[in-house]
Amino acid sequence: MSTARTPTAAPPAPRGGLWRRSRTFGPAVRLLFLNQLTINLGFYMLMPYLAAHLADGLGMAAWTVGLVLGVRNLSQQGMFLVGGALADRFGFKPLIVAGCALRTLGFGGLALAQSLPVLVVASLATGLAGALFNPAVRACLAAEAGEERRVEAFALFNAYYQAGILLGPLVGVALTGVSFRLTCVVAALLFLALTLVQLRHLPVSAGGGRPERKEQERGARGQFRTVLGNRVFWLFSLAMTGSYVLSFQVYLALPLAAGGTGVTTALFVVSALVALAGQLRITAWCAARLDRERSLVAGLALMGGAFLLPALLGRGAPALLLCAAVLAVANAVLYPYEMDTVVALSRGRWVATHYGLYNTVCGIGITLGNLGTGVLLDVTGWTAAPWLALCGVGLACAAAVAALGRGGRLRTG
Repeated sequence: MSTARTPTAAPPAPRGGLWRRSRTFGPAVRLLFLNQLTINLGFYMLMPYLAAHLADGLGMAAWTVGLVLGVRNLSQQGMFLVGGALADRFGFKPLIVAGCALRTLGFGGLALAQSLPVLVVASLATGLAGALFNPAVRACLAAEAGEERRVEAFALFNAYYQAGILLGPLVGVALTGVSFRLTCVVAALLFLALTLVQLRHLPVSAGGGRPERKEQERGARGQFRTVLGNRVFWLFSLAMTGSYVLSFQVYLALPLAAGGTGVTTALFVVSALVALAGQLRITAWCAARLDRERSLVAGLALMGGAFLLPALLGRGAPALLLCAAVLAVANAVLYPYEMDTVVALSRGRWVATHYGLYNTVCGIGITLGNLGTGVLLDVTGWTAAPWLALCGVGLACAAAVAALGRGGRLRTG
């Protein structure tokens, strides 16, 4: 009897390094890779140091610092769905360009702001910018890469994404050592350059442009009815929310457990280096041995299993760094297939809107998950309980995705 597995959404990727593999894609896809690298470079050179600048540089109270940072997060997470919907109706390029231009203005505003109202407006613009370009970039990349190479394209995309996260804080700490205003200006200039490059070189037709006329004629009501009525997509989004809660612990539970800036910095460096060094190899390994559903289940289970390390080994630096490394491996397994599944479940209709809703659902999940993690840490302290609870979240998500995958419900498209 044949025991052949169901193939993945993409064949095993060709050999070669990051740059060599990137060059096998068309100009629009390569520009989107550069886009994400630059976006994260500019964002992470500035945002990690914003709170200290507001508190120490401008002498603001803690509640005002929280307000400025919260406005940015709320404007981005809350507007993802709107940004995706606009991208589907007006085309991907206008939203990508508009988002980068708005972030240019937002970062420029942070450089000049001295009062709370100006800071709030600049922070609001920075968050809204992300809501405009994030769904459009992912939908455009999926369409330009094509069904056969979507997984590979998203693997490369994640590598560039992580490269920006790694380089951004390093550049930012050097610039902030001179002046935080200089950091803001350089970040704004990066986004201005990216805006102009995309305006000139990203094709208007990139990603296939707008939906067919029949879809357009149904109006926004039909658009949202299609997306919000996609039951399997909703279930998948809810099941995957736990993975974002677990990934976010690199910013919450692990740094709190580390208790020092040295180990905290090492957590981010390890995470980024693992993704950069391993993303393409991990995706190729999964493509050769697992189908889409099994890759998702394996990634979620591995993500939950990462928290067994501090549960068993304690809060020492080795356990925390190993946990961060395993989380990075798990994310490398998940991300390309997760993004590919969103496209598949959309059936090629209103893809950016689906990405927008997906980001909104996961953003709400992160907020609730972090609240729950914080409460658990306050109640139980640094016992094994919070780590085991996080492990349970990963295993529960893996079981939920496995249940959804039965009968091929995740292979639509």
